[in-house]
Amino acid sequence: MRTAILSACILSFCAAFFASGQSKRDFLTTDEANQIRNIQEPNDRMALYIHFAKQRLDQVTQLLAKDKPGRSALIHDLLEDYTKILDAIGAVSDDALHRRIDITKGSQNLFHETGTMLAQLQKIQDSAPKDMARFDFVLTEAIDASSGTLDEARLNPQDRAAQISAQEKKAKEDRLNNLPPEEAAAEKKAAQAAADKKAEEKKKAPTLLRPGESLPPSAVGPPNDR
Repeated sequence: MRTAILSACILSFCAAFFASGQSKRDFLTTDEANQIRNIQEPNDRMALYIHFAKQRLDQVTQLLAKDKPGRSALIHDLLEDYTKILDAIGAVSDDALHRRIDITKGSQNLFHETGTMLAQLQKIQDSAPKDMARFDFVLTEAIDASSGTLDEARLNPQDRAAQISAQEKKAKEDRLNNLPPEEAAAEKKAAQAAADKKAEEKKKAPTLLRPGESLPPSAVGPPNDR
């Protein structure tokens, strides 16, 4: 009896360890991650991520072309990686907009390529492979992510920046609403103080004068008076 219980515990531990390893699986290979790190320009980084996403879908198409045992697990992981790559593209574009970097080129490329990839995913769904039940959930997620990315890429950078700002504002308001009243009040007070300080600093013109010093009258008069 003890042996059976011990065996069951070992099997449960192994299953949990395997599941944990699966959840922490990287969506990029080591080489791909190094390529991403070597490219800092947002438009180029977005293009590289798109390249990796297209590769994942091409691999899915190749796997579906041949009815081989175990392919559904590979397809599942590839589709999951595809969705995470789209999330990474969104993070790159949002960060670039925060820093007021022009990503028109990257957005146009993303719009074109995502439309093609969405059509490819929908074709897979419509073909209803016999083992689709094993990866249907991640396939649906990939389609939804592609549709969302397409909608965002359709916006011009200014509109997208405004959308991000509105989403962040709502998220902040929702978080404050879920805090205890005293904590919410403290956060609002701190935010207002920070905003007031920033506004005050903006009003002050930069100067090299020391406190109490002022420019001589000849220095502040009209150019023709000198």
